[in-house]
Amino acid sequence: MPRFFVLAHRFSAMRMRSRLLLSLAAAVLLAAAVNAHAQFGAPAPGTQVNDATALHPPAGARVAIVEFADMECPACANANTTLKAAAATYKIPWVRHDFLIPGHIWSPVAAVNARWFEATKGKAVGDEYRDQVFANQASIYNLAVLHQFTEKFAQSHGISLPFAIDPQGKLAAAIKADGDLGVRTGIKATPAVWVVTEHSKGAPYMEVANGMSNLYQLIDQALADTAPAKPAPKPPVKKPAGK
Repeated sequence: MPRFFVLAHRFSAMRMRSRLLLSLAAAVLLAAAVNAHAQFGAPAPGTQVNDATALHPPAGARVAIVEFADMECPACANANTTLKAAAATYKIPWVRHDFLIPGHIWSPVAAVNARWFEATKGKAVGDEYRDQVFANQASIYNLAVLHQFTEKFAQSHGISLPFAIDPQGKLAAAIKADGDLGVRTGIKATPAVWVVTEHSKGAPYMEVANGMSNLYQLIDQALADTAPAKPAPKPPVKKPAGK
């Protein structure tokens, strides 16, 4: 066989081998990325709480739900409907903290948007924006789509969005403060959810299991543990002895 064809054959084989190695490397990196995402999206039960500063109800409430979530996290989207229904059913506060997941493309912007709606139009509008983002999360795949979604949400509420949502970075700073609070708490994954109590006879806070399966049970327990003590029955009035 002419030397030219031998060299060409060897070069072709080397190229195929290189492509195979590159494909395998890409597969390994993709698997690592998926595993890293799963670590953030599916929290293990039993978070080691290092600082319980965040785990208490707002002033005047006996029981509340405290959540740390990322708006691009699928597990957070799955939990959102259950948390919303529980807060409405029991009429207890639902304290929502931002805990951004590294590598998520659009959730930092969505969190700023939610805080802008809350700061300018009230907590109910900010919460509704979060709820709708979670409900439509699967169709929001980049920043451009998020921007279109946010514009439609604003228009449906008669709101004009400013050219710059957070020109001084104050909202972003508040989001970072939430993330720092979550780190101090000991959070490793989202969603991280607790039922928290004030002046409880039982535990001051109880973590909700992944999947929210024990959420209602924990709220019932918290309400029972914080119920006001019943007044002691009055002793019967003794009638004076008859003469």
